[in-house]
Amino acid sequence: MSLRDYFKKLDQQGCLKSIYKPVSKHYQLAGVLHALEPDPVICKKVVESSFPVMGNLFCTKESFARYLGIAIDDIIPTLSNAIEGYSPPKTINDAPCQEVIVKKPDLDELPILFHCQGDGGNYISSAVMIAGHPQHGQNMDFHRCMQFSKTEMAVRVVKTRNFDSFLQDQGAVDVALCIGVAPNILVAAATSVEIGINELEIANALEPVAVVQATTSNLLIPAEAEFVIEGTVYRDRRHAEGPFVDLTETQDVIRQEPVLEVKCITHRRDAIWHALLPGGLEHKLLMGMPREPTIFREVNQVVKCLDVNINPGGCSWLHAIIKIRKEREDDGQKAIQAASRGHHSCKHIFVVDEDIDIYDPLSVEWAMATRFQADRDLVMLGRERGSSLDPSAAPGTYKTTKVGFDLTAPLETGGKTFAKVAFPKVNLEELID
Repeated sequence: MSLRDYFKKLDQQGCLKSIYKPVSKHYQLAGVLHALEPDPVICKKVVESSFPVMGNLFCTKESFARYLGIAIDDIIPTLSNAIEGYSPPKTINDAPCQEVIVKKPDLDELPILFHCQGDGGNYISSAVMIAGHPQHGQNMDFHRCMQFSKTEMAVRVVKTRNFDSFLQDQGAVDVALCIGVAPNILVAAATSVEIGINELEIANALEPVAVVQATTSNLLIPAEAEFVIEGTVYRDRRHAEGPFVDLTETQDVIRQEPVLEVKCITHRRDAIWHALLPGGLEHKLLMGMPREPTIFREVNQVVKCLDVNINPGGCSWLHAIIKIRKEREDDGQKAIQAASRGHHSCKHIFVVDEDIDIYDPLSVEWAMATRFQADRDLVMLGRERGSSLDPSAAPGTYKTTKVGFDLTAPLETGGKTFAKVAFPKVNLEELID
């Protein structure tokens, strides 16, 4: 199912909020998306552009599971199977994403949002960037792009990403920014895999994907995309990028970043722009959820792991809550060490027993209140590089102190009770008039 088909399905089911009055891409559109979270939205008329804008499409795990036709509990094994069993997509010659080809591009014609006061410019945050390397093949991931002219953008390139290796090796890299793609592609782009693995093949393992060759390079791109912006990123051409509100909902700093020169824009005839609200629920889901299978895999190698939640309260990046079936006294601490290996940007790790609801913050806090002793259950993982998104990390080095909390009950209880007592269930309809 393409994103377009899913969008129509939402509309038919009455799940879509439609805004018919004109909305500006400067501040106003971002405000609409934020106010209506988690409801999917389409703004039919954008003041500065002829293209409508959709957003808030995948704000919850329920929406992602619904798209794939699976249960929420099946998300982690489904993603894990796709990461391990990736397969090449089908290549076609005639694609919806190339119905219109604009050889003299003007980024001002697109509804690229100016999100918040203090931002450095109009930003594309929903695009997956596809790039190529003569040895490693294709890579697909997310890089926010700040427009600063009609044909140029500054690209935030994180040093630990595979694309940075491509750029350092080649100096100039042809890329395709794909906007308005299906969630299997969005999630695959957010996974962390070894260099040389094409994330489009992970997307294809989740649900079949058709690809087509880009118009200005040999890159293979999603055929069903709404928009594709083709161009070249130059390592040694730099421009100020930022400030920008990122995953933590705080404003990131200004950096000198590589420049993307746009050569061509292709799109559907009736294209709809996908806006991804920075720091919003959709952003958080697409960042955090793909890290859960990697944590699950690492933890399951040392203890019985039942579930993982990289929760929005931890910015869907800096915190992880892991549910285990405890069989030995040190299982909680083993799980903490393994989870840290599974997601290197994670700062605080919480491990709980199988009776705790890891999606309920009150349940997790109750486990901390009743089962945690700091001198016994606090695991200091050390001070090391964390996430560049963490405003409390050391500037430049991004060093942070990583900590684990073993919130599991001891197996040897000493006569104490650690389980909640269930109250009797009654039929209130029989008792209340």
